[in-house]
Amino acid sequence: MQELYQAVLDGDAKAAAALTRQALDNHVDALELINSAMVPAMDEVGRLFEAEEYFVPELLLSARAMKASMELLRPLLAASGTAPAGRVAIGTVKGDLHDIGKNLVAALLEGGGFEVFDLGADVAPEKFVAAIQEKGVGIVCLSALLTVTMPSMRATIEALKEAGVRHNVKVMIGGAPVTQQFADEIGADAYGASASAAVLLARRFAAQRNESPAHTA
Repeated sequence: MQELYQAVLDGDAKAAAALTRQALDNHVDALELINSAMVPAMDEVGRLFEAEEYFVPELLLSARAMKASMELLRPLLAASGTAPAGRVAIGTVKGDLHDIGKNLVAALLEGGGFEVFDLGADVAPEKFVAAIQEKGVGIVCLSALLTVTMPSMRATIEALKEAGVRHNVKVMIGGAPVTQQFADEIGADAYGASASAAVLLARRFAAQRNESPAHTA
């Protein structure tokens, strides 16, 4: 378990996959591998990133190592009926092509046990609506790097209302020009100041959702 933790932390995808395969051959439970090695490793990666001890390349390497393990574990989790921590749709809003920050948040969310539907960049509001309707998404993450594309966040939230799905999800927003004040103005549920903060917020929302299926936004 410690070796797998270290492989993910070091961003060694080949070692992570080999150790995962070895653990499965030794009948270690897939969920135990995730909860005891992979999630703690990605949490530590997030902490190191926030402390500026890790940078974007290191974070992305760790995310790749985590995904190499998850490719082996995901079919077993599906077969056993194990549910993810939550389902998240994430994307950079319409008009904005920047995706590095969005990719970091997506990587940490997946490392935290969430099923992540990455819609990419320049995402139209209707694509977020479709993800909620078709994928059972409970959390929507909107990213923007440009001030001029921030109104697309408001437009997306309005589209969720018009489609009648706003009450089914929590909406989190983030990006360099975004603030808590703006989140309050447009009716978002939360503002994530960093990738690690976004994961903590998602976990909180997922816990609330599990405690009360009839939650409201």
